[in-house]
Amino acid sequence: MSTTGTTTESNFSAESYYATQPPPSNLDQEVRNVRDFVRKHVNAGRNVVLVTSGGTTVPLELNVVRFLDNFSAGTRGATSAEYFLKAGYAVIFMHRQFSLQPFSRHYSHSTHPFLDFLEIEQDGSGGGNSPLRIDVTEKERAPLLEVLTSYKNAHTAGLLHTLTFVTVNDYLWLLRAVSQELAVLGRRALYYLAAAVSDFFLPRQKMSEHKIQSGKGSLHIEMDQVPKILKPLVSEWTHGQAFIVSFKLETDPSLLVPKAQQALARYGHQVVIGNDLHTRKHQVVFVSPSADKDGKYVEAWIRMDPSQDSIKEIEEDIIVELARRHRTWIDLAIS
Repeated sequence: MSTTGTTTESNFSAESYYATQPPPSNLDQEVRNVRDFVRKHVNAGRNVVLVTSGGTTVPLELNVVRFLDNFSAGTRGATSAEYFLKAGYAVIFMHRQFSLQPFSRHYSHSTHPFLDFLEIEQDGSGGGNSPLRIDVTEKERAPLLEVLTSYKNAHTAGLLHTLTFVTVNDYLWLLRAVSQELAVLGRRALYYLAAAVSDFFLPRQKMSEHKIQSGKGSLHIEMDQVPKILKPLVSEWTHGQAFIVSFKLETDPSLLVPKAQQALARYGHQVVIGNDLHTRKHQVVFVSPSADKDGKYVEAWIRMDPSQDSIKEIEEDIIVELARRHRTWIDLAIS
């Protein structure tokens, strides 16, 4: 069985993608909310970072039952968002629905479920009939208080705005819309594109309307390549002003730096952070164009001893370095 429809276009440019694929139904409302958030921080003179996080799905039917997914729990994005807040940024956190989020990530249902450190106790004021109350185990009180305080402070100050996506189509429409709103910040906008975006998608014109039936034999799906949106992001949506960081994940370490260099040459942004699948929690490489603008590239490694896992996260050092580079980027426009 084939899901291929009548369309013959096999390579979508960004322009043709947005002309033929429908936007999410809630896009206008999301844009209004982002506009209000950005305006507030423009008036406050604060830098704003867009953090994208988590994976994207590729639906195979219009009435979705089956879809393709990719590997990403959103750990790096959620963790990095917290360190951006600590560094003084306002954060737009654009994440895959149900992926990890800042602050609540510390209490993942699978690795550190919060129900395990809650206790039920009696009030103690009225004997055996006194009402029950919830308490936190002594061991967990200090860490929880620290996380909760940071969470409350970020929300009270209005420094964190969240957006959700599920499909690659949701992601692409949101990214363009948010980028156009962030353009008013010029060089004070930073993009931290940590989401694992699908490389291929099934255009709406090729989708089966209803659930693909398994009784009709083997399934053959011809998919199209997701358009490369970094180019219009750099040159059109942000007018070449924003500081843009993309990621390159590889399983072959020898490809890491060459692939990062290729991305910089193709798209013209500021930094590619390369990480190997097996060592990504303990080392990354920053690849960036040479300051001499001679067509060469500079590598800078950030490494962390695995024995420090219980007391440190590599994202802390990543964000410190990016914030430093972003300040330099801003200062270049002033000097």
